[in-house]
Amino acid sequence: MQVDYIVCPKKIENKLESIHHVTVRDARQVLIGKPRIRFAEKGYTAGNDVYVAFGQTFGGRYLSIFFVYKPDTKTAIIISARDMSKKEKKSYGRK
Repeated sequence: MQVDYIVCPKKIENKLESIHHVTVRDARQVLIGKPRIRFAEKGYTAGNDVYVAFGQTFGGRYLSIFFVYKPDTKTAIIISARDMSKKEKKSYGRK
């Protein structure tokens, strides 16, 4: 999966910073790096499936980024981001 564009609505950006203490810059760093991406769930409408990217920021922080992927424009629309759980971090480290 190739991501050429990363979009984060202002409402989501505020939620990420206030609740999860993740900046959009952190989320972008994970997505432009070499994250491990997996399918999370089918979207409510066709073409709006949710994926999760597991990766590290340039500073070494481990994050899980949830996004909707639009294959026609290769755009990732961030819907949530948080620190990886211990289980996710352990699984990420094994691969």
